[in-house]
Amino acid sequence: MDFKVGVGKSDFADLRNSGNYYVDKTEIIYELVYDTDNKVTLFTRPRRFGKTLMMSMMENFFSIRKDSAEIFEGLKIAAHKEFCSEWMNQYPVLFVSFKDVEAENFNDAFDMLKVRLADICKEYSDLPAHGAVDADDREIFLRLKAQNGTYADVKNSLKTIMRMMQAVYGKQVILLLDEYDVPIAKANEKDTAANEFYSAMLDVIRGVMGTALKDNEYLKFAVITGCLHIAKESIFTGTNNFVSYSVLDEDFSEYFGFLDCEVAELLSAAGRSDKADVIKEWYDGYIFGNSSLYCPWDVMNYVSALRKRRNAKPKNYWKFTSHNGILLTFVKRRDFKVKSKFETLMNGGTIVQTISDKLTYDTLHCSEDNLWNVILMTGYLTKADTGEEEETVSLKIPNQEIASIFEDTVVTFFENTIDNSM
Repeated sequence: MDFKVGVGKSDFADLRNSGNYYVDKTEIIYELVYDTDNKVTLFTRPRRFGKTLMMSMMENFFSIRKDSAEIFEGLKIAAHKEFCSEWMNQYPVLFVSFKDVEAENFNDAFDMLKVRLADICKEYSDLPAHGAVDADDREIFLRLKAQNGTYADVKNSLKTIMRMMQAVYGKQVILLLDEYDVPIAKANEKDTAANEFYSAMLDVIRGVMGTALKDNEYLKFAVITGCLHIAKESIFTGTNNFVSYSVLDEDFSEYFGFLDCEVAELLSAAGRSDKADVIKEWYDGYIFGNSSLYCPWDVMNYVSALRKRRNAKPKNYWKFTSHNGILLTFVKRRDFKVKSKFETLMNGGTIVQTISDKLTYDTLHCSEDNLWNVILMTGYLTKADTGEEEETVSLKIPNQEIASIFEDTVVTFFENTIDNSM
């Protein structure tokens, strides 16, 4: 049996057409559309848990500009034949990612946003030529495409493109927005001037999303992904029928990350079932809602290594995808007495903390509880069990990979700090 692992592939059509192994998560489409009536759905998960591939899969399924029957053949969603007839390739889809919209200051970040919008316009460059498109929208679209859009053009950009798409296709538009919070998260990290960078970027992103999501008659529904579970009021104020699913929620908990049975099938297909215990020790242990999950990025990287080298050793793949500054920032805070809690975690124990979804990015560092929230939501810690979501949650280090990050970052810091009064 030919077996290929596409490490880092986030384009669903490319992954399927190139014959790479795919862990089938397509059932989320049926559950999302058939079992809910959400106008706007937000999924928050740590980095490298398959968010972008999931969104690409949804785009390929819904987009009226694609013919996707072949790449979904044999997958779980294909068993819902009537549903597929009604929804597959039947709606205009606007797929947007903000993952690269970051810079050292607001002007550069705003330019990056305009570049991203220009790229989107180029993907839909046929829209302005259609006779049904409003002349004013056509002019705005061409300005955005040329990176000459005004501040107002940018804040209304997604709604403008969606209005044009509905004019052309005669149907409401499905909006898929990936990594929505990267621009404001990066602005918050870089901000050193009385929150001016953060405030300006928040205003732009709130405007872009507000016009696209709030009372938008051109919107069929929207699916959004991000990293942190933050207060609705900070960005999504007034958005109708808005539902957010974080790592604490049971609904949709099994779709981001790999289940035990899925990893077992993968290893069997790769002929490396002998490595099941090693992979479990290093990359399992995340509990989202009531599902115990492996980090897919790590599993696919290690399986790829095992295909090349029979005795490949597990290693820390995740630490190279995100800096560990949040951990170092936390332990450096002299006003937080956290050393004993970190010692408990490093010794395999659990701690109990208050977890809230009322955070905003500019208040993340304001309290110890807020920082524990961030560490949980970004994947450095996980729930200790699959019980019901509560305001207070037992937390633990999920696996050997993350334990090694704590060892490198937290323990090293404490060992090198003379003041042990924390």
